[in-house]
Amino acid sequence: MNTPSPSPAIGTPSRAWRSRADAWEFLGYALKQLAADRHQESGLLSQVDRTFALLEAVEPYWAEPGVGAVAQLRQLHDDGEPQAALHLLGGLPNLPLASSGEPTSAPRGEAAEEDTVEQPDQAERPRFEVLVVDALSIEEAEALKTTMAAQRRPSDAFTYTVNVVPSYEDALVAVLLNPDIQAVVLRPGFSIPSSQQLGSDLRRFLVRHTSAGLQESRPVRRILGLAEAISGLRPELDVYLVAGVSIESLAGSLTRKFRRIFRRQDHLDLHLSLLSGVTERYETPFFTALQEYSRRPASVFHALPISRGASVGSSPWIRDMADFYGTNLLLAETSATSGGLDSLLDPHGSIKRAQDLAARAFGAQRSYFVTNGTSTANKIVHQSLLAPGDVVLVDRNCHKSHHYAFMLAGARVSYLDAYPLDKYAFYGAVPVASLKRRLLEYRRAGRLHEVKMVTLTNCTFDGVVYDVERVMEECLAIKPDLVFLWDEAWFAFARSHPVYRRRTGMAAAAALEAAFSSPAYAARHAEQAAALHDPATGEPIDDDAWLNTRLIPDPAKARLRVYATQSTHKTLTSLRQGSMIHVYDQDFADSNQESFREAYMTHTSTSPNYQILASLDIGRRQVELEGFGLVQRQSDLAVSVAQAVARHPLLKKYFRVLSSRDLIGPQYRETTSTMPLRDGLAELEDAWQRDEFVIDPSRLTLDISRTGIDGDTFRHSYLMDDHGIQVNKTSRNTVLFMTNIGTSRSSVAYLIEVLVKLAEGFENPHPSARPRTVAAASGPHRTPPLPDFSTFASRFRTDDACEDGDIRAAYFESYKPGSTVYLSAAEVTAAVAKGQEVVSAGFVTPYPPGFPILVPGQVVTPETLEFMDALDTREIHGFDHERGYRVFTDGLAASRAGGGLVAVAS
Repeated sequence: MNTPSPSPAIGTPSRAWRSRADAWEFLGYALKQLAADRHQESGLLSQVDRTFALLEAVEPYWAEPGVGAVAQLRQLHDDGEPQAALHLLGGLPNLPLASSGEPTSAPRGEAAEEDTVEQPDQAERPRFEVLVVDALSIEEAEALKTTMAAQRRPSDAFTYTVNVVPSYEDALVAVLLNPDIQAVVLRPGFSIPSSQQLGSDLRRFLVRHTSAGLQESRPVRRILGLAEAISGLRPELDVYLVAGVSIESLAGSLTRKFRRIFRRQDHLDLHLSLLSGVTERYETPFFTALQEYSRRPASVFHALPISRGASVGSSPWIRDMADFYGTNLLLAETSATSGGLDSLLDPHGSIKRAQDLAARAFGAQRSYFVTNGTSTANKIVHQSLLAPGDVVLVDRNCHKSHHYAFMLAGARVSYLDAYPLDKYAFYGAVPVASLKRRLLEYRRAGRLHEVKMVTLTNCTFDGVVYDVERVMEECLAIKPDLVFLWDEAWFAFARSHPVYRRRTGMAAAAALEAAFSSPAYAARHAEQAAALHDPATGEPIDDDAWLNTRLIPDPAKARLRVYATQSTHKTLTSLRQGSMIHVYDQDFADSNQESFREAYMTHTSTSPNYQILASLDIGRRQVELEGFGLVQRQSDLAVSVAQAVARHPLLKKYFRVLSSRDLIGPQYRETTSTMPLRDGLAELEDAWQRDEFVIDPSRLTLDISRTGIDGDTFRHSYLMDDHGIQVNKTSRNTVLFMTNIGTSRSSVAYLIEVLVKLAEGFENPHPSARPRTVAAASGPHRTPPLPDFSTFASRFRTDDACEDGDIRAAYFESYKPGSTVYLSAAEVTAAVAKGQEVVSAGFVTPYPPGFPILVPGQVVTPETLEFMDALDTREIHGFDHERGYRVFTDGLAASRAGGGLVAVAS
């Protein structure tokens, strides 16, 4: 008999799904080998022993297969019965697949065909797990599981299994490790510490989420502490309390913490509540209404010939459309707003209900569906809030839709520069010190009242994430009525992760609202305000003190007016152009409801695509029911790619995944981990709590400078054309890879395989290989420094004290006949070199990097021209490769005589 290995400590939760799936997969392989040949070498036996030890450590946190199944398999193996163990393994339900990490009920092993399989109606029903927290004996736990199983009915929409853990810490570990858990039942008998071996990373994380003194505290405080900790980690979970005392005395004080409170005998009511809670999250009002509509007979006597497939099914020429897309798509095509379908422009039924559910899922007060993408969502928000003359502070590198929105709204734009990453030819994010400095400039100039809004991209395309709560807190300390728009086009998934969530607009707004209601917070503000104001005059002291202080707003004056736009289709499940607007605005009803409605009407089509709306509804369902596990998986897979690149001898010769140290300067980091998630969940949380900027772990910026190939060529020729790998962001010497909730382990393996093949080709190039653009031996290609925003021409500025400009005036001035002229790059360069002021008449936006290098009314500088000249991108919006730049003629003569331009007298 083998001596069992001691159970290993449970490591970082983000990797548990992968190691658990691999362990089950290996166990099936090893038992099959042992059943075929019992005289295996000791190496395989020791591997099996280690695998059992790993499963004994993690399986207590899953109901199925569960720790009991592991114990039975271990016993059969130790008794020298590998065939019996293989047979048992083949019949276990919900084994995770190593290829995906998803559970499967399909039988496995040689005896699979002999095993009993669930009935079809059972197998098709979605399955989840219920976690019960109570210090029960094995017999008591089994009795409880049997009792709950007895409550099931054939008509139940879902099926679930129950798992019991004994302690506070075990409960938190379970909800972190097991994404199948959808509900938690607390019973007063649980203890505090776990008896399991927990790794240092997990132990550090638990300490932060465990209130001090719980071991000696009363049961009610323990219960409340655990309920709050679970909701903090996974707010989507339903939490129930089963009390052993008079529940009437508890209901008043505890109801807000729990979905319901039960007596120990209320097994049927608990069962029905468990199903009801999941049913509420499973509900998709609009998708369901659209399905029902598609099944009804109807005759169409209005627009949309394609409705119900009428113009397709009878056509001999376009029947392949129905063959390709399917009949359901055509049956669901309609322009009707009756029959439960509702109107997007005036929702009162299924769309309204779907949007309310989205607000709940994303922690918003209100949510709105957008079928024209986040470009339209941004325009809606800006138009609803900004009037001509309002000043908006904005990152110059934000998506071009913001710049066009400012033009449409007539806002005066004050551009902020993000910190540059010149070595890699892209920008980071805007430091909070830059935001404060700009606000203080407006205060000195007596124009602070004109500043209405701050707009920032979070996270940036390249994965730089703001400390959203800190930014809003410090800005509101200077101007308490500022409105914030966080462009979270690439960050919609963050709500589903317990660490990422705090850096989203909605979560930060809720956190600040809670903080503002605290007397202690008001006291902190009063103490700071006394230090930052002259006691004699009450006026603010010098700006340096404000810049060097972590500012605290006045909670009695600060208003939380926060908006977030999200591209659901980019990082969650939705058809293209499916986006959402989330609102956490304390003054929405009084200050913005009507203007928002009008802006929504302005930019939303009167013929919205119902398929997009339905997919948004479904995407929200997925977020609430499996978002946690999917987001955890996507980040872990990205880390696995980074580790492969760092460890493979050939890959690390030509490639390097840039770390936090590369992408975030030391002045913006308190922590030192270069890749926090790789180092553990506690390390990740530490960085995301303390550092001003962090990097989204699901994004990998690959430095390819040592390959001697520019980013655009590498993307198109080497990745997309040769190997079918799609990426949509490069710089001169980097390629951005993003994992998402649909990324699989096999796709990650393929990426690594392709990178190895490319590296082998660079190491031993074939004579027919395409030449590289820059010799690898010569080092990385040097791109000119990224140009900061220069300035607006004086006629588009209010004064010289502040940096804002009137984009709208500049944009429409270009409509006047004879006001603009096209000049080649050489001609503009010559004019600027002679000291002439050349002013852009339009937006010039290279892809990549994807933000305007020039905007209407901006003065062209040598730095801008040098950077543009070095770009090798194929797509530059607003720049005509044949005619050049469109600039204002005012101040210039279009004469090309003598090889240059001459000044025109005013």
